Amino acid sequence: MIKNGLSRLGTFFLYLVSLLPFWFLYLVADVLFVVLYHITGYRRKVVQNNLLNSFPEKSEAERKVIERKYYKYMADLMMESIKNISMSAKDVQRRMRPTNPELMEHYFSQGKSIIAAAGHYGNWEMAALSFGFLTDKRRMVIYKPQSNDVFTDFFNRTRSRFGVTMISMKQTLRKMIEYKNELTFTVLASDQTPVKHEANFFMTFLNQPTAVFLGVEKLTKVTDCVVVFYRIDLVKRGYYTYTFVPLVENPKETKPYEITEIHVKYLESLIREKPEYWLWSHRRWKIKPEDVVKPVVHH
Repeated sequence: MIKNGLSRLGTFFLYLVSLLPFWFLYLVADVLFVVLYHITGYRRKVVQNNLLNSFPEKSEAERKVIERKYYKYMADLMMESIKNISMSAKDVQRRMRPTNPELMEHYFSQGKSIIAAAGHYGNWEMAALSFGFLTDKRRMVIYKPQSNDVFTDFFNRTRSRFGVTMISMKQTLRKMIEYKNELTFTVLASDQTPVKHEANFFMTFLNQPTAVFLGVEKLTKVTDCVVVFYRIDLVKRGYYTYTFVPLVENPKETKPYEITEIHVKYLESLIREKPEYWLWSHRRWKIKPEDVVKPVVHH
């Protein structure tokens, strides 16, 4: 009871902060960068180890540049994520612009639903808000519930206020089957770490064996949806574009794990292009092939 009360107080505080103007939040972000990077060293060992293992070909100085840029962007992202809570529809559409929304209508006109693979890259939360303006077809975002139900419900309400339907990971297949007679657009983060008992497929990702989430492939094979990747590009501070990149148009003609390899390799190419916008402070490689019974390893 006390925990829920404190959580509600926390969500109310976040809402109040979100009402502050962008210019002020970016001043806070500048201070937050100093705190995270220079004072507390928030997860710096995790970030440094991830960068070292991912880019062994780069010099220490080059990795240090990426590290600093990452913390600078992470501070901005934290403030932007709070701002997302109360952003107006006009502001979302102004700050997160699709470059080729006609691709969606192209597939819908063929009677095909779409699954969009995504990474924790750029401002994925603002992108989720913008999906509400893309089409009048059902738009679904798959999410992993937080341990705190109050925060989960709060953020789901903010994410869905422009028409997106939030679907818990455990309900994904049931909902996809429920809406199989509708044309749908479903977004799924493809770079999540699977739970240990489901981590049975590994592939080389950023120079190291990586347990890969198979959700995109499993759903696509069941529903026969087209697979695209939505890539986010930072234009300038607080302004983005995102582009739908076609990956697989005929999923039932693919080999086992082929869809997974395609979208994971695309994400890797995006990260290598501009690494500072990916979530380096996440412990992405905590599961090793030797931790799993009979892992499937693709190179």
